[in-house]
Amino acid sequence: PRKGLIPNTVTYSTLINGLCLVGRPKSAQELLVEMQTLGHLPNLVTYNTLLDGLCKDHRLEEATTLFQVIEESKLNPNIRTYTILIDGLCKAGKVKAARELFCSLSTKKIQPDVHTNTIMINGLCKEGLLGEANELFTEMEKCGLSPDGCTYNVIIQGFLHNNEIFRAMHYLRLMVERGFSADASTVDMLMHLSDDGLDQSVLEMIRKFM
Repeated sequence: PRKGLIPNTVTYSTLINGLCLVGRPKSAQELLVEMQTLGHLPNLVTYNTLLDGLCKDHRLEEATTLFQVIEESKLNPNIRTYTILIDGLCKAGKVKAARELFCSLSTKKIQPDVHTNTIMINGLCKEGLLGEANELFTEMEKCGLSPDGCTYNVIIQGFLHNNEIFRAMHYLRLMVERGFSADASTVDMLMHLSDDGLDQSVLEMIRKFM
């Protein structure tokens, strides 16, 4: 560094974030080692940033190892830490592992937020585990969490993808009643539904979004 410029934890965290944003998590990992060697302890923001970078670069094994390092450190992983890894696992098709991690939150006294629940619901839907997705949706409402537009679109798309039209319509009605709108992906799926055999009331509901 130039004279008068002494890198600290914030500086290193910023650089690590920049490297992750441009798809260079390996370089970010090397920078993490450097900062520790120089006596700068990473904080939770540093770790979460790198964890996110590794997950987005599909380095799940390294991300899981880093997560274990965070758990073993004096820092307490927060809901963002867990959400990042749950999202990475779901996107990699490792829904079982994601579900186990999600379920562990209650034993750790960490409350999953709407975003975390939505990610888990999406992962379950993509695996065709619609019953579990439906249960989780219901459970989050019981816990006082209000699903947002993204949550509704995710579960509607899950039911539509698995040809559960009437279940999808149930959530579509709820979504409309609560002031949310179908996103482009949901509208596209509705537009491509076959009219054959669909109840007239369902068709009328679909036409509202076409």
